[in-house]
Amino acid sequence: MKIFRLLIIPVLVFTLSRCSMDLATELDYKSYEFSGIDQNAGTWKPILMASGSDIALDEPTAVSSQEFLAEVAGVKSRILAMSSDEKKNVEYWTNNSVIRWNEVALGLIAKYNLIPGPNEDDSYTLPNPANLAGPPVFPFAHPPYASRALAYLSVAQYDGLIAAWHYKFRYQRSAPYQVDADIPHAYVSNNLPSYPSEGAVLATVSRKILTAMFPLEAEYLMRLEQQHLESLILAGENVPSDVEAGKKIGEEIATIALARASNDGMKNAQAPKAVSDSLRAAAFERFGWQWENLESPSRPVGLTPLFGKVKMWSVQNVEDTRPGIPPVPGSEAFNKDVKALQDYADNVTQERRKTANFWQDGLGTYTPPGHWNDIAGEFILKYKFNSIRTARVFAYMNMAIMDGGVSCWDAKYYYYYPRPIQMIKDFETIAGTPNFPAYTSGHSVFSAAAAEVLTYLFPQEGNVFHKWAEEAAISRVYGGIHWTFDATVGTAQGRNVAQYTIDVARSDGADN
Repeated sequence: MKIFRLLIIPVLVFTLSRCSMDLATELDYKSYEFSGIDQNAGTWKPILMASGSDIALDEPTAVSSQEFLAEVAGVKSRILAMSSDEKKNVEYWTNNSVIRWNEVALGLIAKYNLIPGPNEDDSYTLPNPANLAGPPVFPFAHPPYASRALAYLSVAQYDGLIAAWHYKFRYQRSAPYQVDADIPHAYVSNNLPSYPSEGAVLATVSRKILTAMFPLEAEYLMRLEQQHLESLILAGENVPSDVEAGKKIGEEIATIALARASNDGMKNAQAPKAVSDSLRAAAFERFGWQWENLESPSRPVGLTPLFGKVKMWSVQNVEDTRPGIPPVPGSEAFNKDVKALQDYADNVTQERRKTANFWQDGLGTYTPPGHWNDIAGEFILKYKFNSIRTARVFAYMNMAIMDGGVSCWDAKYYYYYPRPIQMIKDFETIAGTPNFPAYTSGHSVFSAAAAEVLTYLFPQEGNVFHKWAEEAAISRVYGGIHWTFDATVGTAQGRNVAQYTIDVARSDGADN
């Protein structure tokens, strides 16, 4: 996957400057001691359920029972027979596998973030869930698709872990390495009860959600799930009954999440030409302008015209977050912006080009939503969050990112505002111009929403997050594909949308 990564290992000093970013594919971390284990997290309010007790689990057998002791003996035997490849799997998944499954998702997004090209007759065929292998393959993991996939994954993980914590601290069953001192423990001990296995929750729920989002990867994801489940036994963390209980939670919460996904409106987001044309006509009637797709051959429909109608997580009515009218072409404010963009184009500095390229997150990458997930992982490790705190970060950040995307796409196709390349004669860009309207900037909204939630979760790092969000926004102006007001208004829009999510987060009990 493409990304310039902030390399952090928990024991190292964190560097804030962007020049510290280095090319890598996944976070380099091992198991670590958590900053806390959140014994009361089972009482936190989930997002998809009323409470963690909504998923029923049977009481586990006692640690003194013959059944449990037989499981412990089996764990010991299995560890003694562990292969070198299995040992690598144990090391890979660590004691915070939320980050690993997030990285799996980012890799799939990058793999499928490939826009379908034209047919021989210059027509276009859309990815079709009824014809997964295509061509073109399904899905096209563009930024709206990526934001939704990450939101459902993270929310389901978070809710599943709330259920796991509910039962962990209700039953307080010891882990096999705590019961038998001869069992080696592969991870740093954090004294979490072992029933149900939080790792098994994550393995199963992640496999199910990601398979729904990337159905061609079903076999690959099943292998990952199995490797992860096996690693829980081989690490000395769990006995098989811990794992089975965790799998049950994962199955049930994934079913709840996917039921919501099936009815959230995403299936209609890539609207037919007649719908797209009606949006264009309505904008022209309201405002007297319209965006034109300058691709050759031109696609008949821009990217996901009805993504702005998809069900949001924390906002009841998308119009409550819709920004005001952009400058009228030919007005003083518009002409001022034209001059600013022409100045940027005529004076492309190395630093501006570097900024535009760094935040581009275009085709073949994990998109702007993925970029902010990557950033979040660094800070999670810096502050040594446990798995449920980690899931909470990703859940609320990705809810805000997706809600920001829905709000942004509502504005894009309501205003249907032209891109600079359409309005400025002989204008040249240093970034590829996307095939959807300009106002507001998706990068700006995604980044501001993510930065705002991360600032709530890591308040001491707020200046850093806001600086990066503003840099991501201006990068699109430097690239020549957005007006400055696309970026500035988009930044304000993203912050506004994020407040809805933060209000939900403040009431879940985790801050108590």
